[in-house]
Amino acid sequence: MRYEGNCARDLKIAYIGGGSRDWAWCLMRDLALEPQMEGTVRLYDIDRNAAEQNAVIGNRISDNPKAKAHWVYQAVGSLPEALADADFTVISILPGTFDEMHSDVHAPEKYGVYQSVGDTTGPAGCIRALRTVPMYVTIAEAIRRYAPGTWVINYTNPMAQCVAALYAVYPDIRAFGCCHGVFHTQELLCAMLREDFGVHATRRDLSCVLSGVNHFAWITAASYQGMDLFPGFRDFALRHREAGFDESGRELWKTNPFESANRVTLDLFLRYGAVPAGGDRHICEFLPPWYLRDPETVAAWRFGLTSVAWRKQDLKERLARSAALFDGRESMELKPTGEEGHLMMKALLGLGDMLTNVNLPNRGQAADLPLDVVVETNAWLSAQRVSPVMAGNLPDGVLGLVMPHAVNQRCILRAALSGDREAAFRAFLNEPLARLDPADARALFDEMLGNTAAYVPAMQKT
Repeated sequence: MRYEGNCARDLKIAYIGGGSRDWAWCLMRDLALEPQMEGTVRLYDIDRNAAEQNAVIGNRISDNPKAKAHWVYQAVGSLPEALADADFTVISILPGTFDEMHSDVHAPEKYGVYQSVGDTTGPAGCIRALRTVPMYVTIAEAIRRYAPGTWVINYTNPMAQCVAALYAVYPDIRAFGCCHGVFHTQELLCAMLREDFGVHATRRDLSCVLSGVNHFAWITAASYQGMDLFPGFRDFALRHREAGFDESGRELWKTNPFESANRVTLDLFLRYGAVPAGGDRHICEFLPPWYLRDPETVAAWRFGLTSVAWRKQDLKERLARSAALFDGRESMELKPTGEEGHLMMKALLGLGDMLTNVNLPNRGQAADLPLDVVVETNAWLSAQRVSPVMAGNLPDGVLGLVMPHAVNQRCILRAALSGDREAAFRAFLNEPLARLDPADARALFDEMLGNTAAYVPAMQKT
């Protein structure tokens, strides 16, 4: 890497999971539109063909006449080749396949346990963590050996266990997790400003205090130009509590399993006095089955259950689009994606500080959560520094909801690192969403763990 004035040139980015048909495409577009950075992106994926296709797609995006920067995309065949001298490392992988995820999400339904996402918490989150952590052990060992000074930006879920595994293997790693769930909640606050005050603010205009764990972090204070937003948001929440708030007016949650009407968020704000900032689909999985009792309850709360069958069909469509982009039958529209990975890179290069939410081991920024568990708070990003912002204490009621997950995530991480099947089961049994009889929980755990056996050989019964 070298600097030319206020620009960084010859950057090297390692992309682990470089065959991604989502996050990788977002980063490619954002990098093309950022004039202060240029360099090479090495795409590594266990599916080499996917990485090869993305190299072609990325180079076409870079050659777009509207691009403001030139990047070279290369598919590589190994982690060492991807990581060598990397300034940044991006990780966005699918831990396993959708077949394993089908078990994660749908096996618990036989016991009346429904999950709307199934990648962070609940029975699905536990099992997914068990197969993901060993992958991250391998990645952390490779980073320590081949790119010890690289900045690592993680997008993979379960976010907390992924980031924690990196630090467990390589304590000096420079890694953090990036999640856009908070963005959508900030945009809901902006919607309140538009509807009730005629103020057209962006989420970056807001000042928010944030603390918790990924997908279950809470905004405990929010302001706009010195105006406390909570009194207005309370009126907004009371008005929309029953019907929810869908600014489009098209009830998108009925057809798009990634959408919601924000009823869960509004309901929890009115109950607890803070704003949960993970999006309805994620938030409800951290709680007893208040909102996930059955599909009818889910529909009443105006969000959806994202089935793995839907994900498999969506993957087929993305694969078809990848083929069309690869052979030139389709081109990628070049416009900002709303993600922040490229902006984080700029800040770490000293090209402009930024404040945003990140996932890091707790060093006191989340004052009332256990030290060293991975928490989500705001942080300042500046030249070669990520400085967490002290978030203070959560309200007592909210702390009672968050604390069990902070502890359980630590338990599942330790179980995954040690291969301790019984410790993993205890964490599984403790999940608030399941609330199963221990015998039923044991049967479900054994079934789900067996269905992901190829990824957790150390935990199989002898």
